[in-house]
Amino acid sequence: MRQIVLDTETTGLEPAEGHRIIEIGCVELVRRRLTGNNYHQYLQPDREIDSGAVEVHGITTEFLSDKPRFADIVEDLLAYLKGAELIIHNAPFDVGFINHELALLKGDYGRLEDHCTILDTLEMARKLHPGQRNSLDALCKRYQVDNSQRELHGALLDAEILADVYLAMTGGQVKMAFSTEEQDAGAGRGGAEEVVRRLVAKDRPALKVIRATDEELLRHEERLSALDDACGGTGCVWRSLERRETE
Repeated sequence: MRQIVLDTETTGLEPAEGHRIIEIGCVELVRRRLTGNNYHQYLQPDREIDSGAVEVHGITTEFLSDKPRFADIVEDLLAYLKGAELIIHNAPFDVGFINHELALLKGDYGRLEDHCTILDTLEMARKLHPGQRNSLDALCKRYQVDNSQRELHGALLDAEILADVYLAMTGGQVKMAFSTEEQDAGAGRGGAEEVVRRLVAKDRPALKVIRATDEELLRHEERLSALDDACGGTGCVWRSLERRETE
């Protein structure tokens, strides 16, 4: 199953008022594994960006002056998204903007829903946590997903964070390793092998061994002797195990 976690940044809040997309960020998941096959693009909107929007994402008109327009990247974008399930937080917002961009173009591109299916994580979160705050930041706190880098909104960064939140919300592992053919071949055996591989990796730092002091060893022997007496001299199990290890 191929899923794309998608987010956009825009010049304002309403496409009906002529606002445009200025950034698209996508993160690919295949069988719930991050593949690294992501998509990211800044776009020239041919209009000014609302000051309130700049405060949210920090993207300026000057920065976008040499970036491609949506028409320049639409073919590549739709080819990347085709057939996937899109995972979007507050999907009507992003889908509405993408459909507005598609409608402005000359060509029969249809609507985003014609190319892929859509899952709204905000709607999912509201069902899981009714009556609670379900913004992306609130979900990060609830599911212990690190969003410390999110000082400003950014399409790719927010898509990466939402991928972690989605995996946590649906019972998956957060911060999953990039998929490889070897991992995919062993997917049916679960994630235990990957955990073991990481634990025995050659580049893993050596474990620090803390040995008992003479005083601690003496107290240990005194405790075992007390257990011997309590057992009527038959010998405590711990002491017999220690003898086996030294034989």
